Amino acid sequence: MIFGNVPKLSVKWAAVVIPFFLSCLMSGIISFINMLRNVGWYDGFLAFWFENWMLSWVVAFPVVLVLLPWVRCLASIFVDMRQIMPPK
Repeated sequence: MIFGNVPKLSVKWAAVVIPFFLSCLMSGIISFINMLRNVGWYDGFLAFWFENWMLSWVVAFPVVLVLLPWVRCLASIFVDMRQIMPPK
């Protein structure tokens, strides 16, 4: 159970859940650093950053979902992926 009576998702959902959290963390961290470097800390910074982060995440999540298969193929040029992804 995730919490209470809510069951965990099946493993087939990992292909969506992992990019969901990864895009969340990456867009949040990168937007925070970029905003801090470009505008500096000021009153209201966190609210402005959060608004921009949500906009970034709306773009980042679908981009990650679309590009992930291509990135896996690119990575397989450099990494032996047979243990991770069994042959078809």
